This record gives sequence, C-alpha cells and structure tokens, in this order.
Amino acid sequence: MNKDFNSLVSSGDVLFMMLGAVMVFAMHGGFAFLEVGTVRKKNQVNALVKILVDFALSTLIYFFIGYGIAYGIYMFQPAEELLAKDQGYELVHFFFLLTFAAAIPAIISGGIAERAKFWTQAFAAGIFVGIAYPLFEGMVWGQITFLGQEGSWLANLTGGVPFHDYAGSVVVHSMGGWIALAAVIVLGPRFGRWDSEGRSRPIPISNVPFMALGSWMLCVGWFGFNVMSAATLQGISGLVAINSLFAMAGGIIAALVISKNDPGCIHNGALAGLVAICAGSDQVHPIGALAIGAIAGVIFVKGFTWEQEKLKIDDVLGVWPLHGLAGSWGGIACGIFGQKALGGLGDVSLLAQLIGTLLAIVVALVFGFAVYKILDKTVGIRLDKEDEQRGSDLAIHNIESYPEDVTSRFT
Repeated sequence: MNKDFNSLVSSGDVLFMMLGAVMVFAMHGGFAFLEVGTVRKKNQVNALVKILVDFALSTLIYFFIGYGIAYGIYMFQPAEELLAKDQGYELVHFFFLLTFAAAIPAIISGGIAERAKFWTQAFAAGIFVGIAYPLFEGMVWGQITFLGQEGSWLANLTGGVPFHDYAGSVVVHSMGGWIALAAVIVLGPRFGRWDSEGRSRPIPISNVPFMALGSWMLCVGWFGFNVMSAATLQGISGLVAINSLFAMAGGIIAALVISKNDPGCIHNGALAGLVAICAGSDQVHPIGALAIGAIAGVIFVKGFTWEQEKLKIDDVLGVWPLHGLAGSWGGIACGIFGQKALGGLGDVSLLAQLIGTLLAIVVALVFGFAVYKILDKTVGIRLDKEDEQRGSDLAIHNIESYPEDVTSRFT
C-alpha cells in the first residue's frame, strides 16, 4: 500500500514539474514576440531565430555542464537508473530549471537587439548558461553553500537567516539584466539612435500587437515560473499565486499612471511587477505584493527613461530596468515586506537580502564585462554598419520578415 501511495506521489510530482516546465518554456515564446514587436521589421526574423537557437544551445550546455555545477548532479547513467528513483523526477526537474537558465540569454537578447553578431552572441550565451549563472544559482539554490542555504556563510553572518529568492528575482532576472547592461555598453548604440550633437532620436515600437502578445504569454507563463517553484505538489502555495497576481496588477496600474497611458510601458509594467515578486512571493502579504509590483512598475518607467535619455544607453527592450533594476528591487523588497510587522511570514533578513542582491550584481557585471570585452577584442560582437542598416534578417538569415513586400516592389 505504501509503495503504491509513494508511486502516486512521485507521479504527481513528475506531472507537476512537467506542467511547470512547459509553462515556463512557453514564456520563451513571450520573450521572442516581445522582441519582435519592439524591433524594426528588418530585424524580426532574427529575434525569433535567436531566442529559439539560444534555448536549444542552453539545453545542451546546461545538461552537460551547468546543472552539474549548480547541483552536483550529472545524468549520465543508463535510462533504467534515471527512471528508478521517483519515476524520473530529476529529469523533469532539470527541464524546469533549464527554462530558468535559458532566460538569461533571452533577457540579454532584448537589450542587444538589431546589432549583435549571431554566433558571437550564441557563444557568449553558452558561457553564461554553462558557468556564470550556475555558479550563482548554486550559491542560492544548489550545492555551493554560500548564500541561500541553512548554515551558509551568509546565514552565519546574518544570525542564521540565509538569502531568500523563492523564484528568481535575483538569481534569474537581476543576473540577466545586469549582464545585459554590460553587453549593451560594450556593444554601443544602434546607428542613428542619437544625432551628431547627442540629441535623442527614438526608434518607435514596430508592432504593438506582437509586443502585447509577448507580454501576455510571459504573464500567463509566470504563474508556472513562480507557483511551480515549489517543486512538489506538497509544497504548492496559494499565497505565491495570489501574490504574483497582485504584483502584476500593481505593476500595470503604476506604469499606466506614470507613463500617462503608454502601451509599451503598461505591458512591461506587468512584467516588472512579476519580476519583482519572484523572490518574496512565498513570504509577503498580498497587499505587500501589490506595493512591490507598483514600485517595480515605477522603476521600469522611470528607469527606462533615465537610461535612454540621461545615460544614453541604447537598451532596446529596456531589459536593465525591467530585469536588472526590478529584479534587484524584488530581492531587497523581500527583506522589507517579508517582515511580520508588514504582514509577512518573517522568515527573511533585510541584511541578507541586501548582501545577496549586491553580490548578484557584482557577479553579473564581472562576467558580463569580461566576456563581452574579450569577444569584442577578438572576434567582434557587432554587425558592421552596412549589415546593421540592411537589417539582421537579411544580413544573417538572408530573408525578410514579409517577403511579399519585396515581391510587390517588382510587380
């Protein structure tokens, strides 16, 4: 009887993880359409191909290298042995965590859109998914006892409370956003983004429906991203689901007000709220989640404007404010709103959250600048001016997004 019950529990956990993995996998389509809708028509095919290829490469690199670095688990045994324990649960758990790892190059892709070399960026993505991300992931969730584990270095420093990041505000989004900032700075702005006197020449969103579709796909999948981070049916929490919903709503409303009804900001405001709530979604009260999401929406709108107009950083999709800044805010906010005085569960330390978030930023910037500087000096990371002006669709893939437009010119 116990054997049958345990088998049923294992089957349920495998299905639970599989559903979560598929939901987060679908989010990568959201990343793709968010980029397709934002870039100009001449770069839309490249956006679609780039994110799909990055996911495929991430699958192989994370399986053979990254997952082992983070968790000390290598799945090179015969298939019979892989299935023997918990009906192959570790396999679908890998799939689920892979979708997190593959988000790093997907985030970077939005920042460097329209001007990066295809294979150079694919190589950089491999380094981040295979080495940089798993190292920090292991420090928080895995085998490297440093930040997020009981008895870790940070827990001993902060009175026994480790760094807490339930679903990746810092581990995934902050890391990806700050690496992307380094990439964008090294790459430089698109030709024509600013005139010879430094005045801004904004490049408008090319397709609002596609951009909105990408945002919707991400929002729906995010509930798998957060809720399924429980990893088992027994660990599932309704608090995580409702906090994700409230943070998303807060991000939307705040972005609506601050941007004065700008559709791009509104759709990204939803994502900013979801980015920020990942860390503390299992710790804070829903009203706290609403505040976290609303502040994240403001951070995105103001941060994107500041980045573009004051710092003159050509981050096409605004991935640094969306993932880097909002993700860092989420890590810190967990330590604030997770306190019992503000309705939280009280299992977090603000000091631990500050230190863990700061270390993520440092790791991301060190790896980001090192990788992109070396590649820039050796093989080059940017398309030449002629190819950039033609568009990466033609320059890299030898096709246009809408071939009938080309045909109609000659008929």
